Amino acid sequence: MDELREWTTALCADLGLDADQCDHALVLGMARDVGRVVARPAAPITVFLVGMAVARGLPPAEAAARLGALTDDWPRFDWRD
Repeated sequence: MDELREWTTALCADLGLDADQCDHALVLGMARDVGRVVARPAAPITVFLVGMAVARGLPPAEAAARLGALTDDWPRFDWRD
């Protein structure tokens, strides 16, 4: 996890963002849940779109809650197909 934190710190610095605002567990959890429920390729797209919503003022916890509700209601992806 140290590499992840180092990467995040460097990327945030380069992008002019505050690395302390990055909740690794929240972001990784969203990607994991979407990857398991919807489809793996949906994970990075989802995290990007949630990030855009947060940038527009939606609190991260509310964005995660909305995503959780949506994935709870989503038909389960069948890995065997």
